[in-house]
Amino acid sequence: MSVRGRAGRAVAGALGIAVVGAAAEVARRRRVISRRGAGEDVAFGSLRSDPITVVADDGVPLHVEIDELEGDRAAAEEAARAARKRRPPRAEAVPDPSALTVVFAHGYALNLDCWHFQRAAYRGLVRTVLYDQRSHGRSGRSGDGHATIDQLAHDLKQVLDTTCPDGPVVLVGHSMGGMTIIALAEHYPELFGSRVAGVALISTTAGGLDPHRILVPVLPSTVGGQLAQRLVATLARGHRTVDGLRKAGKSVASVVTDLFAFGDEVPASYVEFVDAMLSATPFEVVAEFFPQFATLDKYATVHALGAVPTTIICGTRDRITSVGHSRKLHSVIPGSTLLECEGAGHLVVLERHDQVNAALDQLLAAAADRVGPR
Repeated sequence: MSVRGRAGRAVAGALGIAVVGAAAEVARRRRVISRRGAGEDVAFGSLRSDPITVVADDGVPLHVEIDELEGDRAAAEEAARAARKRRPPRAEAVPDPSALTVVFAHGYALNLDCWHFQRAAYRGLVRTVLYDQRSHGRSGRSGDGHATIDQLAHDLKQVLDTTCPDGPVVLVGHSMGGMTIIALAEHYPELFGSRVAGVALISTTAGGLDPHRILVPVLPSTVGGQLAQRLVATLARGHRTVDGLRKAGKSVASVVTDLFAFGDEVPASYVEFVDAMLSATPFEVVAEFFPQFATLDKYATVHALGAVPTTIICGTRDRITSVGHSRKLHSVIPGSTLLECEGAGHLVVLERHDQVNAALDQLLAAAADRVGPR
């Protein structure tokens, strides 16, 4: 074959790859665009799948739900087949985000339903795993001494081993869920770059948190921290009474939820939804986990996340894990990207769900590219 002939075939092959890649990317982006706003017309807490139970290493049963793929690749495959006719067979495979499993870890005093808009947007397009952290939602109660961030990391490892032992995984964590992922990187760094192909840390930190300011924002940090710890411990002894008072003072609780969960005006249904999750978490559980946040310090090992694409997201008006925490994470995780959602609060996954989902879509694409063609 002449040099010109070989060059022509090479060009044709390259064009074939570009055509099928572009076709698949267009199909993927069309599916993403079509899902914008998904969940707005779906009742909060109504997205369900048949649950399974994952037993933690200390025997606590964890409630897990999996949204499997349901004909989600039809559009992309149709585009790929059409393009395949115009390119050599070797140009067949392109990175496909649907090859990934996305595992969502929720935050303190919430449950898996907090991912409402993310679940609605990705349902059927990407395999997703959602679970309730121990002592939260429908999961079992933790034993004494096991309500720790490190134990949550071991729980997540058990969820991964049970629900997605094979294939690449993207981990998405909000608040305490982000801390769970960071602790996972500390205990199991070998997972990042092998099984874990991407990470999203949302409204979270690796340390330096002042959780007492939620309770006593007007006190100096040293005094406030000591008082908060004693106050929570004292209230925990009468946790049933506290739970009753929280329900009786629902109107006040809603105002506090609005203040600390959101940075901007959101529909009343958002506030009621978050308040219901918070109210459903027994104060005894709140008290058990509370001391963990003041002592959290995992910046020494967070660099392990630099082995994979890592997206950091935070609202600029987050009163719980301020945007400074996300900026610090961004500075110490090599190659990470940072999205600051202007005016949003701690529940940015609800308040700015379209922005969050767009950032997650870019993360899935980067993770799929890293994993390679299917």
